[in-house]
Amino acid sequence: MPFVKDFKPESLEDTNLFKPIKVGNMDLKHRAVMAPLTRLRALYPGQIPNLEYGIEYYDQRSKREGTFLISEAAIISPQAGGIDDAPGIWNDEQVEAWSQIIKKIHDNGSHIFIQFWALGRHAFPGNLKRDGLRYVSASDDVYIDDTRKQIAFYSNNRQHGLTKAEIQSFVQDFSNASKNSIKAGADGVEIHSAFGFFLNQFLDPISNKRTDEYGGSIENRCRIVLEVVDACIEAVGAEKVGIRLTPWARYLGMSGSTDPTLLATYCYLLGELEKRGRAGKRLAYVHLGEPRVTDPFLTEGKGMEMYGHNDFAFSIWKGIVIRSGNLALHPDIARDLLKNDRTLIAYGRFWISNPDLVDRLEKGQPLNKYDRDTFLGRTANGLLDYPTYEMAIEKLEN
Repeated sequence: MPFVKDFKPESLEDTNLFKPIKVGNMDLKHRAVMAPLTRLRALYPGQIPNLEYGIEYYDQRSKREGTFLISEAAIISPQAGGIDDAPGIWNDEQVEAWSQIIKKIHDNGSHIFIQFWALGRHAFPGNLKRDGLRYVSASDDVYIDDTRKQIAFYSNNRQHGLTKAEIQSFVQDFSNASKNSIKAGADGVEIHSAFGFFLNQFLDPISNKRTDEYGGSIENRCRIVLEVVDACIEAVGAEKVGIRLTPWARYLGMSGSTDPTLLATYCYLLGELEKRGRAGKRLAYVHLGEPRVTDPFLTEGKGMEMYGHNDFAFSIWKGIVIRSGNLALHPDIARDLLKNDRTLIAYGRFWISNPDLVDRLEKGQPLNKYDRDTFLGRTANGLLDYPTYEMAIEKLEN
């Protein structure tokens, strides 16, 4: 397994990354977090987590005691889905599978939140039509692009803006998913409100053209996100809930910095979360995608928002913040971010290719290259076959 070329590793052992911290109810032994990573290995039909692969995959990445992992995103209900290979968290069979994965993580002395999501307009309209379900989002016929519009028309499943009653059904689905996650043994849940998926489609004026109380003003566009937050808090407790936001992302047609209300929107949202915190309902954390990554399908360094930053969040939200976005290859930037004592750092793509990433960050060891072509797929290739540093050195010597 080749190492990344033209990268000089740097030990972060002397930074806050290796100081313990309490997050929610978890006592973490370090502040490196495994970011949520869609892998699309679930079993279809049923959208059941793949135990043949899943237990070993999460086992490999939780060996370092006291590590915090955020799971791949789990779909909250059939109507919220539309991608067959993504796992679900809405029924007992799925919960039972997740419980076996989570037990392995806990046996290693580590912790996990299940991230869950609804796809909205990123779903495949044909899959939903096959299952007798509508293709939904914040608004009617506001498509990601012409390709998705053509697919929707060809499938005879045009994009449907949810009614207010249907919105409340989704809110309940998020609540049920949080209960199921805790039933499966998870330490908590992360609400996916990022990277152009369902909740982000309400936040962003480019995809939300509504004229009722869920559209138009900043307060209205944030309404469903806060309703979901409140429903999950009521279901499992604030200390077991986190949320992921990506203010600068342009993936799946989002506005990013082209929206003049961007900062105002996220300042309002973070302010509302802080109000809840001061009222005794503080979330475990807020997880912010850095402007360094505006599209997760671009290679590192591509598509960065050069003039944006998330530092504004710290003046509003006074709880724990997880920051993620192309930081494995930039330990100097991670070192600077970690100077704030409320900060954790999430690593994604390089935790795929380096199951022992925490050890490598601590020791300043080289990183395995990843194979982007195997990130998503049905096989163990690119999932279970990445070596630890010791194994990689042994292969090189032989």
